[in-house]
Amino acid sequence: MKLSPLEDVVDAEALRRVLDGRWESVRQTARRRMQDLEPPAGETGDVEEQRVRVLEELRALAASGYPGQGFPKEYGGEGDIGGSVVSFEMLGLGDLSLLVKAGVQWGLFGGAIEALGTERHHRRHLRAVMDLDLLGCFAMTEGGHGSDVAHLETTATYEDGHFVVHTPVESARKDYIGNAARDGRMAVVFAQLIVGGESQGVHALMVPIRDDRGRPCPGVRIEDCGRKGGLNGVDNGRLYFDHVRVPREALLNRFGDVDADGVYSSPIGNPARRFFTMLGTLIRGRVSIAGGAGSASKTALALAVRYGEARRQFERPGTGTEVPILDYLAHQRKLLPALATTYALHFAQEELVTALHDIHTAALRDQDDGDEVEDWRQRELESRAAGLKAVATWHATQTIQACREACGGAGYLTANRLPQLKSDTDVFTTFEGDNTVLLQLVAKGLLTRFQHDVDDLGTLGLARFVAEQFAEALIERTAARSTIARLLTARGEPSEADLLDRAWQLQAFEDREKHVLEGLARRLRRAAADDADPFEVFNDAQDHVLRAARVHVDRIVLEAFVAALDRCDESASELLGRVCDLYVLSTIEADRAWFLEHGRLSPATAKALVETVNELCKQIRPHARTLVDGFAIPAHLLDVPITSPVSPSASDLSYDDAQVD
Repeated sequence: MKLSPLEDVVDAEALRRVLDGRWESVRQTARRRMQDLEPPAGETGDVEEQRVRVLEELRALAASGYPGQGFPKEYGGEGDIGGSVVSFEMLGLGDLSLLVKAGVQWGLFGGAIEALGTERHHRRHLRAVMDLDLLGCFAMTEGGHGSDVAHLETTATYEDGHFVVHTPVESARKDYIGNAARDGRMAVVFAQLIVGGESQGVHALMVPIRDDRGRPCPGVRIEDCGRKGGLNGVDNGRLYFDHVRVPREALLNRFGDVDADGVYSSPIGNPARRFFTMLGTLIRGRVSIAGGAGSASKTALALAVRYGEARRQFERPGTGTEVPILDYLAHQRKLLPALATTYALHFAQEELVTALHDIHTAALRDQDDGDEVEDWRQRELESRAAGLKAVATWHATQTIQACREACGGAGYLTANRLPQLKSDTDVFTTFEGDNTVLLQLVAKGLLTRFQHDVDDLGTLGLARFVAEQFAEALIERTAARSTIARLLTARGEPSEADLLDRAWQLQAFEDREKHVLEGLARRLRRAAADDADPFEVFNDAQDHVLRAARVHVDRIVLEAFVAALDRCDESASELLGRVCDLYVLSTIEADRAWFLEHGRLSPATAKALVETVNELCKQIRPHARTLVDGFAIPAHLLDVPITSPVSPSASDLSYDDAQVD
C-alpha cells in the first residue's frame, strides 16, 4: 500500500508537550531534579557499595522534597496522587535501583500506612516516612504464597492487649522484602488476624524489625537474599517472626479493628469484599511499575536509535559511503514498532494515572466508600492497572532485548547501560503481581460483567446482545469516547478493509475483543453445564482467558492513543497519526493468524498489511530521532559511548571485536 508522504517537520518539543500532558510541570521538575543525581553506575563494586550509594541517593531525593508529593497535605505532603506516580515514573529514566528503593519506602511502606491505617498512624509515622527518619518494608510476599495473598501463613494473634506475630512454618517466612536486609527499621506485615480463636482474614500490622542501633529486634530473624540478577542497590531480605509482641495500636485498622476487650469489628461485613477492598487501596504500586517499565523502554529506544543513526555498515552501491544501520528495513523492524508501542503505552498510562488520581481524590473528598458507582469505577481501575502493568512490563523486557541486539556487541557493554536496563527490569514482570495472574484477574473481571448482563438471555438472546449492545454494556470507553463514536458512526460498513482508516482500526480491535470474550463465556458456560470440576473448567480454558485479557488491553491502549491524537498540537498530529498506524498494524500483523482464521482479513489484505507496516517503518525512520528526543530524557543519562558518533563503540565496534566483560 502506497502512503502519502509525511510533509511536516516536527519539533521534538511539540512531542514533549503531548507526552508530558496533564502533569507537564511535574515531569519538568523531575528532569531538573535528576540533574543533581549521578548517572546510573551499573553493577560496579560489591553489593554493599551499591546499597550505600543508593541509600545516599534516596536521602538526596528526600531532601529535594520528592516524597511529599503524594502524601496528605495535613502531614506535610502535597496531596497530588497522580503527580507522585508521574514523579516515580520519571525516576525510571535513571537508576532503577533508586526507583525501586523509593517505591518500597514511599510507595509500598508509606503508601500502606496511609491507605490501610487511620489518623493515629498517619500522625505518628507519615512525616518520619517522608523524611527517612523511619525506613521501612512492605512484608507481604511469603516463600509459600506470593500471588495468593489470601492464604498467607504468617499469623497475628490477639492476646491481652497485644498481637503476637509469628512465622509458624518455613513457608511463612517473608521473602524478597525490599529494605529488609540492611536499612529497614519497621515493616508493614501482612498476616492472618486471629481474634478469639477465629481468623478474620489477612490484615496488616506495623512491626519493628530493628532497634535504633540497627540490631534485629527480639524475636525477629533477618536474612539477606544476597546478590540478584539486577537491582543490587536494593537490600532484599527475609523476615522470620518468633512470637513477636506488638501493641494493639500496631494494627492498621481502616478496614478492621480490635477493641480493648478483644472484639473485632469492620466497616465491611463481607470478609471477601473486605479483603479485595483492602488490596484495592494498594493499586498505586502496579500503576507505578507500569510507568517505570515505560521509562526503561524509552531509555533503551533512545540509546538504540542514536546508535542506529551513528553506526554505519556496508557501502551503498555507487556512492562510496556506508549506510547507517537504521536505514536498513530489518533494523527499522526491530525498533520502530517497539517505539510506536511505547508511545501507545505512554498514553494509556497517562489515562490510567488520571483515573487513579480522579477516583482517589473524589473518594477522599466524599468519604463515601459504599457508593456502588464508585465501587464499579474502582474495580474498573484495578482491572486496567493489572492489565497495563502486565503488558507494559512484558513490552519493556522485549524492547530492551531488541535494543540490546540492535546495538551489537556495543549493546553488551555495561558502559552503554543496556545490559543494566535488561537485568534491572527483568523482575518487573513478576513483582507487584505476576503478569500471568494479573491477566487472569482482568479476564475474570470482564467475565463477571459479562455474566451480569447476559445470564438470563439464553443462546439467541446472547447472540443478539453481543451483536447489538456489547460496546455499551461491556466496553468502558477511554477519554476518546466522543471521537471514537464519531469515527465509528461516520464509517458505516464498508466491504473492504482500509488499513489506514482509524475507524476500521478501532473496529478491528473491538470486534476481536467481542469475539474472544463471547467465545470464552460460551466455552465456560458449556463446560459448567456438564457439571465439570470448576478448577478443571477454568484451568482448561486458561489460554482463552489470557487471550481475552490481552486483546482487551490492546483495545484500551489504542483508544488512549486516539484520545491523545484528538488533543495534540496540529504540528505533531500527522507524525503521531502514522505512529499510531504503526502500533495498530504491527499489532494486527503479530496476530494475523487470528484475523485470517476468523475471516477478518482476506489473504490479499494480510499481505498488504505486511507491506504497509514496511512502508510505515520507512516513513517514520527519518523522524525516529525526533520521536525519541520527544521523551526529553536528561542528556547526562544518555551520555554513553554508543551515542557519540566519534567513539569506537559507535563507529568501529562490531560484535566480533567487542571487548565484553
